[in-house]
Amino acid sequence: MSDLALGIDIGGTFTDIVLYDDATGKHLIVKQSTTPQEPSEGVAIGVERLLRENHVDPELITRVVHATTLFTNALIERKGAPTAFLTTEGFEDTLEIGLERKYDLYDLFIRKPEPLVSRPHCIGLTERVGADGDVIVDLDPGELVERLEPLIEQGITSVGICLLNSYVNPANERRAVQAIRKRFPQVYVTASHEFNREIGEYRRAATTVANAYVQALAEQYLQRMKQRLEGLGISAPLYLMLSNGGLTGTDEAQRFPINLLESGPAAGALAGSFFGARDAEEKILAFDMGGTTAKAVTIEDGEPAIAYEFEAAREKRFAEGSGIPLKITTVELIEIGAGGGSEARLDELGLLKVGPESAGSEPGPVCYGRGGTVPTVTDADLILGYLNPDYFLGGRMSIDLEGARRAMSELAGTSGLDMEALAWGIHDVVNERMAGAARVHIAEKGRDPRSYTLLATGGAGPVHAYYVANKLGVPRLICPPSAGVGSAIGLLMAPARVDYVKTFGAPLDGLDWDELESSYGELIAQGKEAIARTGALLDQLEVYRRADMRFRGQGFDVVVDLPAGPYTKDDHDAIADAFLRTYNRLYSRVPEDVRVELVNLRVEVQAPITRNTIDFAADDRHAGDALKGRRPVYFPEPGSYLDTQVLDRASLTPDHDYEGPAIVEEPESTLVIGPGATFRARPAGHIVVSMPGASRVEPAGSVGKEVNRV
Repeated sequence: MSDLALGIDIGGTFTDIVLYDDATGKHLIVKQSTTPQEPSEGVAIGVERLLRENHVDPELITRVVHATTLFTNALIERKGAPTAFLTTEGFEDTLEIGLERKYDLYDLFIRKPEPLVSRPHCIGLTERVGADGDVIVDLDPGELVERLEPLIEQGITSVGICLLNSYVNPANERRAVQAIRKRFPQVYVTASHEFNREIGEYRRAATTVANAYVQALAEQYLQRMKQRLEGLGISAPLYLMLSNGGLTGTDEAQRFPINLLESGPAAGALAGSFFGARDAEEKILAFDMGGTTAKAVTIEDGEPAIAYEFEAAREKRFAEGSGIPLKITTVELIEIGAGGGSEARLDELGLLKVGPESAGSEPGPVCYGRGGTVPTVTDADLILGYLNPDYFLGGRMSIDLEGARRAMSELAGTSGLDMEALAWGIHDVVNERMAGAARVHIAEKGRDPRSYTLLATGGAGPVHAYYVANKLGVPRLICPPSAGVGSAIGLLMAPARVDYVKTFGAPLDGLDWDELESSYGELIAQGKEAIARTGALLDQLEVYRRADMRFRGQGFDVVVDLPAGPYTKDDHDAIADAFLRTYNRLYSRVPEDVRVELVNLRVEVQAPITRNTIDFAADDRHAGDALKGRRPVYFPEPGSYLDTQVLDRASLTPDHDYEGPAIVEEPESTLVIGPGATFRARPAGHIVVSMPGASRVEPAGSVGKEVNRV
C-alpha cells in the first residue's frame, strides 16, 4: 500500500475509521466505540488497531480527514467557554429579543432557546456606523477595555463582537479586535466581519457568539487530536470536514469552528452523491442512520441540496424557529431523532414512543452488556432476527441477546403486547418517523418521493431502509459497499471549499457594474487566500458565483446560481433570466413588471487536495456459495417469522438476480430485504433492490423552461 488517506468520523455511538489506498481503491475499516468524555481517545484506539492488525506503515498516510459532532453537542449541552458579547450601545438585548416571533403560536408554555451569553455579559459600546457605512462615532478602545476587564476577571475567556452595520464597514470592529488582543492576548476573539458580512443583526450576532462560544473547545480538541495522531507516527496534514461538504485545514477550523457543526452528515451526503452516480441515478434520497440519529438529504444531478442557514440546539427537535439561527452554509439535511440506540418507552397514555433519548455508546443498548436497562431500536432489531448476535461488527463485539429479550419482555408486559409485536412496533415507529420527515421535506420542494431512489448508509441504515423505502413508495433502494462507514468514506471524496457572503443591496436595473464586479472580486480573493492555506491544488481551483435575489417589496430571498464573471452591463439579461428561472422553479409563477433586487452576493471557491481520483473498489469477493445459512426473521407481510436466507455480501454473484426475503451481511452493516423484492449486486459493489409494486414517478412538466407570468 502507498499514498494512503485516513478518514475518521466520530458518531454518538461508534467512531468510524477508513484507510483508503489511492493507488488501488482498496480500503480497510474499523468501527470503534466512541469515548464521549474524550473523543480523541477512541480515535487513537481505533487507528492504532487498524495500523497494527493490517501491518500498515503510518508514514505512508498522506492525508487525514476528520468529521466530528463535538461542537454541535457543545451548543446543545451548553458546554462552551464563558463568553462575552460586545455590541453597539442600545443593542445589548439583541440575543434575548431574537426574532420576536413564536415558533408555536398556540403553546402557552413555549420555551425560547436560551442565549449562549447571559445578559450581564452583554456590553454596549459607544460607537456608531451608519447604514451607508459612514463612521458616525469612532470606537473608544479605552472604554472597551474598561468595560471588558471586570468580566475577564470574573472568568470570561472568549469574546464575540458584532457591531451595528459592521457588515458594511468593519472599521470599528477592527479597532475592537485590536484593543482586545493588545490588552487581553489570552482571550479568544471572534468578530462578525471576519466571516459573515451579511445583513440581519440577530442572526449575525447569534452566529458570531456561537463561534466564540466553541472556539476554545475547537483549538484544544484539535491540538489533542493532532498529538494523538503524531503519537501513532502519522505526520500527514489533518483536514476537517465543513458543513458545506468541503474541507479546511486546522488553522481555519480553529478560527471558525461554527462551520463544522454538520460535518459528519455532510460527508454522508458526498458518499450518497458518489455511489448514486455509479448507478446513473439523478435523484437520490441519501439516508444515513447511526446509533444516535438518522439524517437524510436530497441529491439531484449529483449535487446535495445546500442551505445557507442552520438552526442549532433546538428546544423542540423538529420545530423550526426553536433553535439558534446560524448563518452558515450547510448541506440541507432532514434530521430524525432516531438511531440504533434510541430508547423505547410508554407515555402517560400507554402509547409507544421511541427516542429522541438515546443510550449512546455508554451504556449503549441493553444487548451491549454495558449496563443499559431500557430496550432500544438495536435490541428490537436483534429480537426480530434482522441482526446476527454472532456477527455483530463482524463478530468482534459480543452481544447479550438474552438480556435484550428480558428488557423487551418487561416493557411488553406493561404494554399488553407480546415481545415480538412490541419489537416490530419499535422498528415500525422509527421507520414511520423517518419516512414522514422525508415525505414532508420532499413535498416542500415540490417533488414526489416516488421520483427518488433511496440510498442507505450508516450502521443501522440498511437495516431500516427497506421499510422506509416501502413507506415512501420509492421504486429502488441502493446499499453501497461498506455502508456502515458511509460518512467516513465520504470524507475522502471532499475538496477544500469555502463559502463567503457580502450584502450588496441594489436593484438590478441601474446597477453599478464596476462596484458589483469589485465586490465579487473581493470575495473571490478572500476565498482563494483561504483555500491556499489548506495546501489544496490551486491550478484546479473552481469558483462559483451566486446571489440572493428577490422582487422589490418581498421579505424573503431566493439563492440564484449566476453565470461566470466578470460582469458588465451586457450581463443584465443573463442574470435576470437566471433569477426568473429559479423563482419559477420554486413557485411556478413570477409577478409581472416588478423590479428585481440583489440582496447578498455569494461565492463558493473549491479545489481538490489530491490529484488522485477517488474510486472505491468493490469488497474483496469470495468464491463459492453466498448462502451463509438460514434463520427465522420477522416480516410484517405475514405478521410472523419466516425462514430466511442469510447471504454473505462479498460472495454475491455480480448481476445475478436474487429474491427476497433475505438478509445480506457484511461486517459493518446488515441489509434487510422483504418478501416480494428482487435485488442484484453490481460489479462496482453496491446492491440495488427493486421494491415490490413500486414504480418511478417523474415530475410533471419541465422545470424552469417556461415562465408563467401572473
